[in-house]
Amino acid sequence: MVIAMAAAAAAHAGEVQVAVAANFTAPMQKIAAEFKKDTGHQARLAFGSTGKFYAQVRNGAPFEVLLAADDETPARLEKEGQGVPGSRLTYAIGRLVLWSAQAGYVDARGDILKTGNFKHLAIANPKTAPYGAAALSAMKKLNLAEALQPKLIQGENIAQAHQFVSTGNAQLGFVALSQVYQDGKIASGSAWIVPATYHEPIRQDALVLAKGAANPAAKALLDYLKSDKAKGIIRAYGYEL
Repeated sequence: MVIAMAAAAAAHAGEVQVAVAANFTAPMQKIAAEFKKDTGHQARLAFGSTGKFYAQVRNGAPFEVLLAADDETPARLEKEGQGVPGSRLTYAIGRLVLWSAQAGYVDARGDILKTGNFKHLAIANPKTAPYGAAALSAMKKLNLAEALQPKLIQGENIAQAHQFVSTGNAQLGFVALSQVYQDGKIASGSAWIVPATYHEPIRQDALVLAKGAANPAAKALLDYLKSDKAKGIIRAYGYEL
């Protein structure tokens, strides 16, 4: 019976091309593996900044599903006829963190930002990456945006901002909590989880794009994101639901 069910799933298995916001790289890799195991469908993943994906979709890129780092981009694409109406859903709410690869470097309240005792502070590009925009908002909330401007180094997306810090090119940076969170705690280095009130909620929406309208694997993936298994993986990386 089990063999017959597996064979049936394989017979109907398809592929779906998925554009994934860089902050969601690790959880999406796990979700895609479980998705294939449970449904037979293969999710082909591309990672990058939400702003860049928006431009690529508008220019005819072959993506069938978008997992954005915000809710505005999927809403805009849906309104512009680039998405399947009614398919949009919030799959995660992200958290911003000030992180250093060095243990004990970032204090529990983020006061290091006020001391200026560092050479470089990494952020993602605020124009194309929602986590970069959130970082800018947090700095403004702290009345430090102007003072910190000369120390900023910008990554194209949140993955590059994280890379700057992890390699030591920046002593600290604003990154996604999911990039440094594992088993219910900060996996390495030191961090301050930025209060959610310091920026607009980072609501991350998914959308079936127009090119995926006739692909059952695209709808199946969005349905799978609502499953208990997928939600468990998402929560394990520090996201809220």
